[in-house]
Amino acid sequence: MATVELRDIVTEDDFEAVMGLRRGPGQERYLGMMISHFEDAIADAKACPRYWSVHDGDRLVGFVMISDNIPAETLAADDEIVGPYFLWRLLVDHRHQGLGYGRATIDAVLDYLRSRPGADRLWVSATPGDGSPQPFYLHCGFVKSGEVKWGDEELMFLDLAARKGGPP
Repeated sequence: MATVELRDIVTEDDFEAVMGLRRGPGQERYLGMMISHFEDAIADAKACPRYWSVHDGDRLVGFVMISDNIPAETLAADDEIVGPYFLWRLLVDHRHQGLGYGRATIDAVLDYLRSRPGADRLWVSATPGDGSPQPFYLHCGFVKSGEVKWGDEELMFLDLAARKGGPP
């Protein structure tokens, strides 16, 4: 099983390295270019973005971004925001897909969330279709909520309270 470390992106070198990550074939329908993730974090700052580069030892394998403890008053005032904890982006570089890094990244995010206040659920959304990440999220234990947001994205959540004892 793959293991990863989440590292803050703090230097220009960190940023440039992450900008070199690439989606796999057909994933452009579900995941924007790397620069768009940072643009979204700036544009939607009220959603409390937190992002990391994902590493296996010294090797950069991916990128992940979450909403990190969105205040209740923000959630109440804006029905376009889901949280307080939402998995915004998960990208494993095309050269490292299929090796367990996606699941390991989810596990690393869950480890982080164990230290966060009120982290009872981690939300994610995915548009169904050929090449969608939805089956991956369902395999990781997320369940469909029955809600659809942002056009055709189905909301799913992982019950973190039920997972306090370990993996599903």
